[in-house]
Amino acid sequence: MKLKKLLCGALALATAGLLIAGCGGSDKKAAAPQDGKKVVLKVGATPVPHAEILNFVKPQLAKEGVDLQVVEFTDYVKPNLSLSDKELDANYFQHIPYLEKFSKDRNLKLAVLVKVHIEPMGVYSHKIKDLKDLKEGAKVGIPNDPTNGGRALVLLEKAGLLKLKEGKGIAATKQDVVSNPKNLKIVEAEAAMLPRSLEDCDIAVINSNFAMEAKLNPAKDSLFTEKDSPYANVVAVREGDEKRPELQKLAKALTSPEVKKFIEDKYKGAVLPAF
Repeated sequence: MKLKKLLCGALALATAGLLIAGCGGSDKKAAAPQDGKKVVLKVGATPVPHAEILNFVKPQLAKEGVDLQVVEFTDYVKPNLSLSDKELDANYFQHIPYLEKFSKDRNLKLAVLVKVHIEPMGVYSHKIKDLKDLKEGAKVGIPNDPTNGGRALVLLEKAGLLKLKEGKGIAATKQDVVSNPKNLKIVEAEAAMLPRSLEDCDIAVINSNFAMEAKLNPAKDSLFTEKDSPYANVVAVREGDEKRPELQKLAKALTSPEVKKFIEDKYKGAVLPAF
C-alpha cells in the first residue's frame, strides 16, 4: 500500500512537471512573432542612382529581418539635417568632402558607414559638340554648394578652360580663377537645377546623379569627365551608430558582389563601384 502511494505521488509529480514544461513551451512559441518582427531602417537618398541601389538590396535585407524604407530627397541639404534630427537612420547621396564640410559648417556629428560608388562629374551642353567650339564669353553653369562648386572648377581647369590659384583644389571659388582666356561667365546654381540650365548656359558641370535623372548618360553625353574620381559616395550615419546591427547589414548588402554587378550592368560606366 505504501509502495502504491509512493508510485502515485511520483506519477503526479511527473505529470505536473510535464504540464509546467508544456506551459513554458507555449510561452516561448507566443514570443516568437515578437522576436521575428523586422527592424525598420529609414534611409534618405536622392532618386538616381542612390534610391535605385537601395531598392535593389531591399529584398535581401527583408530576409535578414530589416525593413528598409527609402525616403527620397531632391536636394543636398535636407538629408543631413534629417539624419541629425533622427528622422532618418542613415542617408546615401553624398561624397566624403561634402559630408565633412557640411558637418563642420552645421556642427553635426555625422560619420561614414561605408563607401558604395563613384559618380564621375561631367561637362554637358545642348549647344556644342566639342569644348573647342566654346565661344568667347560663353556662360558656364556650376553647382552652388562649396565642395561640388570647387570640384566643378577643378574639372574646368583640367579641361583647359581656366586656371585656378595654386593649391586651392576643391576649396576653390570663382574668386580663385586666375586665368580665364575665353572670359567665361561662371554662373552658380543649385546642383539639381543644372540639367535645366543647359537651355540657357553654353555648358554646365553636372553631378552624374542629376545628369542621369535628366536622361543624360555621363559615359556618352559628357564633353569632358573626371578620371579616377576620388569622390566616393557614402552611406552616412550619426556618430556612434556605426555598429548598429541593422546598419552593418545594410553596409554588407551594399558592398556585395550582387550590387557590384547591378551597378556595372545598369549604369554602364556612368556609375562605378567603389569597393
